[in-house]
Amino acid sequence: MKRILIASSLLFAATQTLAGNIAEPMMEPEVVEAATGSSGGSMLVPILLLLLLAAAVANGGGDPVPQGDGGLAL
Repeated sequence: MKRILIASSLLFAATQTLAGNIAEPMMEPEVVEAATGSSGGSMLVPILLLLLLAAAVANGGGDPVPQGDGGLAL
């Protein structure tokens, strides 16, 4: 019975010593993503579309006005 008591107490002591230490855990540094690009790039497409629309409106885009008698024969 003494041997079992000694063996169990040694086993119990060994598990506590192998449980770990009180040192600070090693943590990986937090990765912070840098902001890339600029906000001007997102405005490029709408500005180009507005310029294209303005050019289409300035051009007229209607039917041409007939010259002379308009090709009508009397």
